[in-house]
Amino acid sequence: MQQTFLSLKKKTIDKLTLNQKKFTVEVIGTFIIVVLATGAVVAVGVYLFGKISMAHFNPAVTLGFLITKHITKLQLVYYFTAEILGALLGSLFVMYIIGKEANLGANSPNYAFPLPMIFGIEILASALLMAVIAVAVYTKGLKGYGGLVIGGIVGLEIFFLAFISGASMNPARSLAPALTSGVLDNLWLYWSATFIGTSIVALLVRKKFAGGYSHA
Repeated sequence: MQQTFLSLKKKTIDKLTLNQKKFTVEVIGTFIIVVLATGAVVAVGVYLFGKISMAHFNPAVTLGFLITKHITKLQLVYYFTAEILGALLGSLFVMYIIGKEANLGANSPNYAFPLPMIFGIEILASALLMAVIAVAVYTKGLKGYGGLVIGGIVGLEIFFLAFISGASMNPARSLAPALTSGVLDNLWLYWSATFIGTSIVALLVRKKFAGGYSHA
């Protein structure tokens, strides 16, 4: 029976187009990250889905890959839709299974620090994440350790920087809990600083590796 299920699963996956496969795994991956949101989970997601969609799970990272010409504008729409859908499903899952405590894990900056510092830290955190991901891409997965390194940088940034900016690094990760909990005050930060951080690195990468390549 198990072999029949696995065979049916493989046949179903094989019928999907490349963009459909990318869409599906980005929904699943972003769902998992919103539910658990740890560096270890990011690493697992990269290893599970990296070969299919490059395991973005993050609209800011996806924009970076558009800038470096790894994806097309059409694929950008697929990724954004999948990531936001996955994030919303993750937050709804948390809300109905666990409850609304702590605003469903919505990111929150520490306003004891100056706003320019908070904004700058979130840009820095997003830029560092994009830099590590770019290195993984251009070194073919850091010789098999890409997932660990990407998950590691996420974990380190949360540990060292979350007490200042919230260390979202991920607009979808911030959007879903904010929408489902109704706490929207800080959403502007995570939908501006994150994209700025990844875009800066992506522009530098594109300049370094002129032309990039496309997965169209």
